[in-house]
Amino acid sequence: MSEQPPIAWRYCGHQFKMWRQEAGVSREEAGAATNYASDTIGSFELGARRPTTRLLAIGDELFGARGKLKAAAQYLEPEKFPPRTQDFMDCEAEAIALQSYQTLLIPGLLQTEAYVRALLGAHYPPLDDETIESRVAARLERQQLLFRKPTSYYGFVFEEIALRRPVGGAATMREQCRRLLELGRLRNVSIQVLPTDRGAHTGINGPMVLIETPEREHYAYEEG
Repeated sequence: MSEQPPIAWRYCGHQFKMWRQEAGVSREEAGAATNYASDTIGSFELGARRPTTRLLAIGDELFGARGKLKAAAQYLEPEKFPPRTQDFMDCEAEAIALQSYQTLLIPGLLQTEAYVRALLGAHYPPLDDETIESRVAARLERQQLLFRKPTSYYGFVFEEIALRRPVGGAATMREQCRRLLELGRLRNVSIQVLPTDRGAHTGINGPMVLIETPEREHYAYEEG
């Protein structure tokens, strides 16, 4: 199920629509001025797509908004992580032990930049460039946990298919495999691959992450 678009998208899109209508500018005219299709303008106004800085700046001048539309850009900075995962990221940052099982993909803490970009580039609906850059940076930043917390344990098990699926192509996967070998040499990291011929097993229903906090609390996280 797709997430509800962020309230900031919907509010800024609605403001753009109100200023456009008050100025007597059609969607087609706004599209021509901003170099977006009229349907795309409609998506911005509904909040289905994140209004861009360029859209707000040109609209501000076109509609005579006197800086009011441009000022909204500061509230549209892409989130580092999808809202549904924020609590998990907070727990992950504090964990003294993390054990991850993945069925189809290399775990996020082990992914190379090229692998991350390939996954985000295949997202549907498509992500804008700013969101992609923000999420790539955030994922790479998360990976520093493996080095910053050498006394915390990180265990990873993933299915063999994750190595065989050519995410990003052969060159990306070769780099990814080298990365796994490098990280697997860290004393606080364990990486295991579950062979496909293992057949039915407990985790076959989907990926999961188990976390233990410094207070010895235990949490489980799963997507879906």
